[in-house]
Amino acid sequence: MRQAQRDSWQALFAFAALVAAVTLPINAEGPRIYILGLGTEAILILLMLFLTAVASVRPAASDIADLMLLFFVHVGGYFALTLLPAVADGAGWGFWGLVIALWLLAWRLVTGLSALEPSNRAYAMLLKIVVPLIFGIWLLFLWEVVVVGTGVPAVLLPPPSAIWARITTSTDILWADFNQTFLKAVIAGYAIGCASGFLVAIAADRSPFLKRGLLPVGNLVSALPIIGMAPIMVMWFGFDWQSKAAVVVIMTFFPMLVNTVAGLAASDAMQRDLMQTYAADYWQTLIKLRLQAALPFIFNALKINSTLALIGAIVAEFFGTPIVGMGFRISTEVGRLAVDMVWAEIAVAALAGSVFYGVLALLERIVTFWHPSFRT
Repeated sequence: MRQAQRDSWQALFAFAALVAAVTLPINAEGPRIYILGLGTEAILILLMLFLTAVASVRPAASDIADLMLLFFVHVGGYFALTLLPAVADGAGWGFWGLVIALWLLAWRLVTGLSALEPSNRAYAMLLKIVVPLIFGIWLLFLWEVVVVGTGVPAVLLPPPSAIWARITTSTDILWADFNQTFLKAVIAGYAIGCASGFLVAIAADRSPFLKRGLLPVGNLVSALPIIGMAPIMVMWFGFDWQSKAAVVVIMTFFPMLVNTVAGLAASDAMQRDLMQTYAADYWQTLIKLRLQAALPFIFNALKINSTLALIGAIVAEFFGTPIVGMGFRISTEVGRLAVDMVWAEIAVAALAGSVFYGVLALLERIVTFWHPSFRT
């Protein structure tokens, strides 16, 4: 009942904001432009008004009909981006009324979709994709309208449309930087750092001397600042990708070492005693029991290292690199005030890091399907 009342008030506020968008001018300076004077946009907004009024009468966003209604209203709102040229000189109260209405409808739509619990597994997977997709598109939409509507200078924060235009016109530069930083430095350093950390963890588990002596030193080295290690690695390994890979190795080695050692100790004492009753030696117990129990810890280290590796490689390029690479491009383009190119590099890095993390998370789900966190 309380949720229905909240939905009702939210729909009424959205309706009032859309009424304000129609009746108030959408630009603050220049000719007083109203939505009703924009032709096709006026028809779209009036349709949104009608559908929002219907939604306010039936406010409970709990069944498919209500959610479909909210979805079409919300999708129609994105077409209101065509109003942005009309507010190039400053946004009026009508424009912000439209933005507030769309925000309230988006909030209500995502809340309703999140509350659904479909029995069909395919629908459930689709909801897991649609909800964050709508949320992410709305953030980009809000970024665009706030930057354009308030007249933020592009040198401070470019709109997403300008960043996308830079990405589409600079694909060759972005690919060369991605190849230098991610495909060479990050992948090589990540593989060497994680593999060596895993092998040293096995040795430390086998040798109490290494376990007591190496782990405290590892904690000390892992606390070293990257800005202190990166110039030293450049002096040792040169200006190419090898020095950045060395920084990545340092950053990924100790998280893998610590997590693997902790994972190897996670098996139950009764399970180890059972292996002894089967006359299993150390390596048989390690492979068939203890490594299986350590897999969640190992994947946790792999996922942590996937972000650390990319950050380490980009920061290391600030201290010396050939004229290619994500870190090099960011540092040079900031000096030239080409902020759209900087954001394009950040977008590519964020996408690469997200895909890398997602692949590891999917692999973890396949390999450790037996873990309680994946049980339905």
